Amino acid sequence: MDEIEGFQVLVKALRHHGVEYMFGIVGIPVVEVGMAAQSEGIHYIGMRNEQAAGYAAQAIGYLTQRPGVCLTVSGPGLLHALGGMANAKENSWPMIVVGGACDTDQEALGAFQEWPQTESCRLYTKYAARPTSLQQIPTIVEKAFRMATYGRPGVTYIDMPGDLLRAKILESDLVLGPKVPRPPTAIPIQADVQRAVSLIKSAKRPLLILGKGAAYSKAETELGELIERTNLPFLPTPMGKGVVSDHHSNSVAPARSLALLQADVILLVGAKLNWMLHFGREPRFDPKVQIIQIDICPEEFHNSRQAELALFGDIKATTIELVKSFGFWQFANTSAWWSNLRNKCQLNKAATLELAQDQSIPLNYYAVFQEIQSLLPENATIVSEGANTMDIGRTFLQNHLPRHRLDAGSFGTMGVGLGFAIAAALYCRDYEPLSRVICIEGDSAFGFSGMEMETIIRYELPIVMVVVNNNGIYGGLNEDLFKDITEGESTSLTIPPTSLLPTVKYERIMTMFGQHKNG
Repeated sequence: MDEIEGFQVLVKALRHHGVEYMFGIVGIPVVEVGMAAQSEGIHYIGMRNEQAAGYAAQAIGYLTQRPGVCLTVSGPGLLHALGGMANAKENSWPMIVVGGACDTDQEALGAFQEWPQTESCRLYTKYAARPTSLQQIPTIVEKAFRMATYGRPGVTYIDMPGDLLRAKILESDLVLGPKVPRPPTAIPIQADVQRAVSLIKSAKRPLLILGKGAAYSKAETELGELIERTNLPFLPTPMGKGVVSDHHSNSVAPARSLALLQADVILLVGAKLNWMLHFGREPRFDPKVQIIQIDICPEEFHNSRQAELALFGDIKATTIELVKSFGFWQFANTSAWWSNLRNKCQLNKAATLELAQDQSIPLNYYAVFQEIQSLLPENATIVSEGANTMDIGRTFLQNHLPRHRLDAGSFGTMGVGLGFAIAAALYCRDYEPLSRVICIEGDSAFGFSGMEMETIIRYELPIVMVVVNNNGIYGGLNEDLFKDITEGESTSLTIPPTSLLPTVKYERIMTMFGQHKNG
């Protein structure tokens, strides 16, 4: 009878539960895991750094609602992935990390790359475990997949010792068990839905805030209907952009500060009152504002400030109930609130356009983004990172579709860009073949994972890469000034900490991979 090894058991279990993509760097003891993944139909993408592999795996989890897998070698390989795990935890994106480990009979002896890996991962994960036998691997995989996707999505970790990966079992003895069902749908009680509707109807200055949780839940149709029915103004968070198009007439993103400051009732949909929303506190919010919070994670309610009403449930299902309860009510288009918001939107748009029309050299960010925006197709997935590049870009670059913007997110992580872009390109290749991926990087941000350009070329991923080069972090020096301050003294005493080498020709990295400029 046919025998199979532990690495095959692992991969069969992952594929059984719907894993489609694996990102990683192979070496002892996980080389065969990557090969087996391909044999089982899992797309394996070999990355240049485990951190970038983690970024790619979590982004594909966000886009598909099924965890991507990050595969690492033992010890340092796993530790390199911890940054990606922390980012996925803070963004609430599903990911399974599989780490190779030293053989169990070598533990405590100073084995090659020995490290307490399961313990190291607990801070970043919803679940971390090591199978004790081949028969237990399917059980561990099932729980890792389920924990990554149920409730608030997050990271899980499976520790795989080398001797377990090499162990053998009769294939006929392998029991994979039932597949993980889709997460159950929760909805708030009807009385709370009715109270939410009453609060919004009685508001003089209502506001909807759409977070990336709304994008993950794929509630764009329902939220679009809610806004159309009620005529409520809405404001997206950075990765909530596109849940309802930035071009929608009810978007008040250009008047963000005014909307947050003066709203008297806020419906917070899949967003956290963290630093990105100024914690919901003064002086950026009205101290008397009433907040209605929709979230799938009850622990998130009343964080930073007390919510007036907590609606625990799936965003899509909850929005359906809200639409029903609103009936044909609409917020008056002639209200003073709408008038103030529209006036502020127009003023801020005009100020931004004035900046964008300044074509003096070196170009300012607004001028750069105006040129990029003029070329972007409406179905573009925009990946963006960098300090000013991301902050200004999110206000200028428009999103029309949900889950078509990926950036540093809740954790503010730099270095995510190329990993995110690789995941987005794979998703578009397999699910949205007419979409394009545009990755817009600051020069400092590009440096974190620039060698993933080789990964992009190797796997023939159609990504448009733009590096906005200002010679540093926030801004550097021009060539003449850089030369002046580096003459005659130690450069480590004179070069400002925010400066990079001026006018680096980042585009020339492509020649390393056999790509040449046309014309």
